[in-house]
Amino acid sequence: MFADDHNPPHFHASYQGNDATFDLWGNLIEGDIPSKQQKLIAAWAEIHHDELAANWELASSKEALFKIEPLR
Repeated sequence: MFADDHNPPHFHASYQGNDATFDLWGNLIEGDIPSKQQKLIAAWAEIHHDELAANWELASSKEALFKIEPLR
């Protein structure tokens, strides 16, 4: 997550050489990741939405982010 990027609030994900950008609700904004992984990322984003939003605020203030449990 890089707030210097631009709005809207978003995060980046990578899978086997595929990169994509998602909004904080897990909707694909840009890029290409297989649909199965897109669904997993969307579910992860829904579970962690509050943490993602809090991290976006921290990043916007140039403060350190806290770790969010990754997909496994």
